[in-house]
Amino acid sequence: MTQDTDLPLALVTGASRGLGAAIAEALSDTHHIIAVARTTGALEELDDRIQARGGSATLAPMDITNTQAMAQLCRSVHDRWGGIAIWVHAAVHAAPLAPANHIAEGDWSKSVACNVSATGILIPFIAPLLGEAGQAIFFDDAKAGDKFFGAYGATKAAQIALARSWQAETEKTGPRVHILTPQPMATATRARFHPGEDREGLAHPRDEAARLLTLI
Repeated sequence: MTQDTDLPLALVTGASRGLGAAIAEALSDTHHIIAVARTTGALEELDDRIQARGGSATLAPMDITNTQAMAQLCRSVHDRWGGIAIWVHAAVHAAPLAPANHIAEGDWSKSVACNVSATGILIPFIAPLLGEAGQAIFFDDAKAGDKFFGAYGATKAAQIALARSWQAETEKTGPRVHILTPQPMATATRARFHPGEDREGLAHPRDEAARLLTLI
């Protein structure tokens, strides 16, 4: 945590690629970005793109399922800056598609850990940083009940259920919790879910990030 900034802060979990990276870039025009993801190289590439457009970022290469690391990150943010203006939660584990009776134990465990448990731990960590005026953003793309989406659909739906409870609880007090529904995008995750799909008609993450940010 070495960056000094007068800009409001945006914490983006899952910032290395796809929609998370696109939103981090878009927000960097008006916010200092704290970018969290597991892949250091991808974060460094994001930092290069943010700097190229005149913005700044603090990179936090860590796994959101590492509770100790995330607690230390939030403590460091509090001690250095006091709080954040926005939290964008784009981190997700996209397990391979499989029939419900063939989901591998490891894929299920990772899906629960990343998509459900980490979210339940992060909300209490991050809520004090947001205060009453901050905003939190979640993405509802659960595909709950769709064939072969058992691991992803069930765990992402659980995440969104938790976010909706937080949204209802904070409606009058803040922070403001947004649950947005992205359009189908040309991302690596979608390519794994839909191999061979014609990507011509899919939204670019950069365009979808711009559209979604107009909704908050």
